[in-house]
Amino acid sequence: MKLFNYKRVPYAEIRAFSVHILTASGSFLAFLGVVAAAEQRFVDMFWWLGLALLVDGIDGPIARKVRVKEVLPNWSGDTLDNIIDYVTYVLLPAFALYQSGMIGEPWSFVAAGLIVVSSAIYYADMGMKTDEYFFSGFPVVWNMLVLTLFVIDASATTALIAVLFSVVLTFLPVHFLHPVRVKRLRWLNLAVFFAWCGFGGYALLLHFQSPAWVVWGMIVSGIYLYVIGGVMQLLPNLGKAR
Repeated sequence: MKLFNYKRVPYAEIRAFSVHILTASGSFLAFLGVVAAAEQRFVDMFWWLGLALLVDGIDGPIARKVRVKEVLPNWSGDTLDNIIDYVTYVLLPAFALYQSGMIGEPWSFVAAGLIVVSSAIYYADMGMKTDEYFFSGFPVVWNMLVLTLFVIDASATTALIAVLFSVVLTFLPVHFLHPVRVKRLRWLNLAVFFAWCGFGGYALLLHFQSPAWVVWGMIVSGIYLYVIGGVMQLLPNLGKAR
């Protein structure tokens, strides 16, 4: 009887480390987004961001499937994920906002600075998730907010108010939705989230020359995703099975 199958150990480690490489590939996609934003090719930038978010969405389930934490306990997938999330969710959208000059000078620079600093502090908050998996405070999803501002061709005043309001909410105990992990109203929340993604993707295909129904679809679905967490916080029985 074999007590130890040495052939399985290297394969398990290679397979587990491949998941870390998949996660790290998001950093290269973010770099391509930086190059595009620097050249003011914002449509291309958001496509690279979308690919990075796709990687971010699939690497977690794969990591759990192959038991990465057990096989490679000295390599922190969570740390790697947070580094890349900061770049894709925060740094790149802030740079795009600045590079576009959407808010004008010097406010585009100020807004970008507020985004990166407030978000860095938020990432250090160990209590950013509630027991129901809501985010406590605005969850620094600046990629979503900035994309919405581009799609609706927001005015400088609208963009500045949206940024300042979200920065303040970063530090307040207001609940924001995690569309996958929050169980209450999950199917409705997912439907609205995918609708928002659809409007955003179609707007990118149109190079932001969007018809009114796309703009309003983006606005309505975006507002829903922005406020529904707070609404469910005020109405704790909303969406619970009776």
